[in-house]
Parts: sequence; structure tokens; C-alpha cells
Amino acid sequence: MRDARGSISSPLTGHMQPTNYFWNYLPLVLQIIAAVGMGVGMVALSWKIGRHRNTATKLSTYECGIEASGDARGRFSVRFYMVAMLFILFDVEMVFMLPWAVIYRRLPAITGSRLFGFWEMVVYLGFVLVGLLYVVKKGVLNWASDKADL
Repeated sequence: MRDARGSISSPLTGHMQPTNYFWNYLPLVLQIIAAVGMGVGMVALSWKIGRHRNTATKLSTYECGIEASGDARGRFSVRFYMVAMLFILFDVEMVFMLPWAVIYRRLPAITGSRLFGFWEMVVYLGFVLVGLLYVVKKGVLNWASDKADL
């Protein structure tokens, strides 16, 4: 029998024995062991069964069907990194808009105001638009007038 603290009392001795919580985590540990074992087993079996023939063709560099030329450690313009950062920034902003769109019809009941959720998103999109206009004004998205670096 269990008491209020989760201890098990033996009907024969009347002494309290603490619960061993290891048994609660045993299925999780077994699943982790099985997953790691399966991964290691598949890689080892693939290595054991597969053919290992290193030819000159296999060891050569391959870039999308084009022969590699020049040094792979060449310098890139900062513009590439700026566009990547802008993509991440605007992508994250779209992620913030999705939950708003999902609960838009329930916002009046949540906030107590009929148009609060709407104006909240208008202000948010205003900030996004100001950021986009700043980027366009700086010329980050204008590839035609490529300066070496910004």
C-alpha cells in the first residue's frame, strides 16, 4: 500500500519502504539504448557490407556538375551575408504573424476589445515596413549597383 508520501508499506512488517523511481525511467532508458544501438548497428553494417573502392573520380571535388576552379576560400561580399540576415529576420517576423492569424477571431474575447488585435498587428507591420524601407534605402537589395563591400 502507498501512503500520502508515495512510500510503500509492507503489510507484514508495517515499515515504510521508499519508492525506487529508477523503474519509472526504465522504459525511457531502454528506448534511448535501442535508438542509439540501431543507429550504430546500421552504420556498422553499412560499412561492413559496402564496397570500398576509392577511385580518382570518387575522390575528386564535385560542385553541381561543374568542374571546380579557383580557391574555395575566396572572399565574399558583405552583401551576401546581409541578405542572409535579412532573410532570417523577415522569416522570423512571419513566424510571429502565424499564431496571431490562427487566433484572430478569438482575440476580442481574449483582449476585451474588438479591434485591439487588429491595431496591434498594424503597429507590428509598421515596424516591419520601416525596417524594410531602411534596407531598401541603404541599397542592400539593389544588386545592380554592387559596391565591393557595403
